[in-house]
Amino acid sequence: MLGGLIAVLSAATFAFNNACVRRGVLAGSVLQAMAITVPIGLPISFLAALATGSLAAIAGFSTRGLIALSASGIMHFVWGRYCNYRATRAIGTNLVAPVQQINLIFTLLLAILILGETLTPLRLVGIALVLLGPSLTLRAGSEARRQPLGADVTAAATADAAIDDLDLADRATFRPSYAEGYLWAALSATGYGLSPILVRIGLEGKGLGYSIAGNLVASIAATLVMALFLLPPGRLKHALAVGREPAKWFTFSGILVCISQLFLYMAMSIAPVTVVSPINRLSMLFRLYFSRLLNPRHEVFGGRVVLGTVVSLAGAFALTLSVDQVISMLPLPEPVLAILRWHWP
Repeated sequence: MLGGLIAVLSAATFAFNNACVRRGVLAGSVLQAMAITVPIGLPISFLAALATGSLAAIAGFSTRGLIALSASGIMHFVWGRYCNYRATRAIGTNLVAPVQQINLIFTLLLAILILGETLTPLRLVGIALVLLGPSLTLRAGSEARRQPLGADVTAAATADAAIDDLDLADRATFRPSYAEGYLWAALSATGYGLSPILVRIGLEGKGLGYSIAGNLVASIAATLVMALFLLPPGRLKHALAVGREPAKWFTFSGILVCISQLFLYMAMSIAPVTVVSPINRLSMLFRLYFSRLLNPRHEVFGGRVVLGTVVSLAGAFALTLSVDQVISMLPLPEPVLAILRWHWP
C-alpha cells in the first residue's frame, strides 16, 4: 500500500514538471532545459541523502547495483528527458502523453522477463483501469478542440491575463509538428520504460534508505554525462544564454522532477515494478490539471475528465492491494478465489 501511495506522489510531481517544461520551451531551447534540469537534481538529491542519513548507504551497493543505478539515471534523466522535451516542444504535453503509454507495456514485459515478477487478475484489472482513465480524459480534450469557441472566450481571456505575452502569442500560432513529436515521444518511452527495471535491479531490494542513496547515484551519473555533452564551447554558450522567463520554468521543472524521482526510487524499493509503473501512468491525468492551472484557456474540465480521474484512481487502488488482502476482506466463493490466485507466468 505504501509503495502505491508514494508512486502516486511521484506521478503528481512529474506531471507538474511537464507543465512547467511546456511553459519553458515556449521561449527556451531543449538544450537549455537539459542544462538546468539535469544538474539541479544533484544538489537536491545530495541534501535528501544527507538529511536522511543515507549517504553511507552508497557503500552498500554492489558493483552491479552501482552500474544499474548509473545506467538508470542516464536513461531516464538524460535520454528519456531529452526525447520528452523534444516531443513536448514539437506537439505539446497533451499529445505526447498517449504515445508515452507504450513505455508501460515495455516496462511490464521486462519486469516479467528479467525480474521474474508476475501478473495477477487484480493487477491486470488495475492496469486496464489506469490505461482507460487517461484515454477517456484525452478524448474529452479532443472533442473540446473540435467544438467552436463560444461566449466563454472572454472569460478565458480574462483568466489568461496572468499568463505572459509570449505564451499567449505561442498559443495563437502554435502548429504541432506531428511526425517529429510522435517520433521523439516514442523514443522517450524507451528511456522511461527501461529505467524502472534498472532501478529495481540496482536497489537490490535494500529498502527505503537505500532508495534515496540510489537516486543520488543516478543523479551523479546523469550530471556527469550532461557535463560532457555541454563541453563544446558552442553548446555551453547557448545553454548560458537562456532567458530569464524560461530559466524560471526550467528551474521549477528541475526541482519538481527531482522530487518525483526521489518518490519513484522509494516506491521501487518497496513495491514491484508491475505495481509502481502502472500507477505512474496517473501522471497523464495530473498533467492535464496542472496544465490547466498554468494555461487555463487550453484545458478542459467536464464529465469525461471526472470519469477518467475516478477510473484511473480506482485502478491505482487495485494495484496497491494484494490478493491476500482482498481474500481477507471479502468472503468470496472458491471459484472466484481460484481466479484471484491465478498468476502469469
